[in-house]
Parts: sequence; structure tokens; C-alpha cells
Amino acid sequence: MPYIDENQRKKYSGIKSAIEKLQIETKGDLEYLVFSLMKQYMGAREQRYSTLHDCTYAVMHCADEFRRRFLDKRENEAMDKNGDV
Repeated sequence: MPYIDENQRKKYSGIKSAIEKLQIETKGDLEYLVFSLMKQYMGAREQRYSTLHDCTYAVMHCADEFRRRFLDKRENEAMDKNGDV
């Protein structure tokens, strides 16, 4: 998952700060940035099934974590407000 130790986080602090200043306005913008990171990751690796799989599943695991932390919370709030099905 996206939880790395403090030393690893320091390595990415400049990139993270730059991204936080951006106005990511559309889903397409977000997809462009994510895909660019995936291409960067794969650019330094042999394009074997295992590395392609790792790249794909890293993004999927991040999506799962995002869903767990944000979308599920929103769904639970709607259920509490409107009642269960």
C-alpha cells in the first residue's frame, strides 16, 4: 500500500509538493498523471509479465485504498442519512 517509511517519503517530497500546487481539473488530467507515473516506473524495468503486473496492481491497490478511505465513507454517510436498502 502507499504507506512507506519517512526516509522513502523524503525522496519524493519535492514531487509531492509540486503536485499539490497543481490544479488537477479533470478525470483525464488525473489519468494522464497516473499513466505517466506508470510509464516512468516501467521505463527503468524489463517489460516482463511480473513487472507489468506489479505496475498495474500498484495502481489497483491505491484505488482500493482510496475507495476504502473515501468512497466507502461517503456511502456509509448516505446510508445513515437515507436508511439502508
